[in-house]
Amino acid sequence: MIKEVKSDMKVSGLLKEDPSIAPILMALGMPFVSTNPVENETLEEAAAKHQLDCNDLVSKVNEYLSKKANESK
Repeated sequence: MIKEVKSDMKVSGLLKEDPSIAPILMALGMPFVSTNPVENETLEEAAAKHQLDCNDLVSKVNEYLSKKANESK
């Protein structure tokens, strides 16, 4: 299970590891994740492509992962 994401992580790797991240990314403005994540695109590259703030994106995904981890305890 992923505990924290960083901007240099590949979108495809994150989604393989934890598919529940997809709706979070989609809600933040990355509609492509559900159908065709680019194999070599990092979160930072994907954020730039969609004119999103990468730090905000990383922060929101990490908030979700932290909440998910706390709920499973």
